[in-house]
Amino acid sequence: MTTTPQKEKEKRKLLMRVRRIRGQLDAVERRIEEDASCSSVLQQAAACRGALDGFIAEVIEDHILEHFVDSSGRHDARTQAAEELVEIVHSYFK
Repeated sequence: MTTTPQKEKEKRKLLMRVRRIRGQLDAVERRIEEDASCSSVLQQAAACRGALDGFIAEVIEDHILEHFVDSSGRHDARTQAAEELVEIVHSYFK
């Protein structure tokens, strides 16, 4: 199975997001090790959560678009429903 340039682009984008999330988690760890204030730790943890929610929404969107949308460019009821679902997913993970 070969990957298309679009799939490679999406893969790179997801990997970059994971690396940013890892960096944010490392920052949480450093704050704990440094005995930073609770508010500082919580602020960084909340940023991690937001980044992870964005990552999850992106993976769900990619899955929906890859497996449920007609790649021929036709805009039928199924495509419309998939696009609406993507919007719902993004609004849920905001």
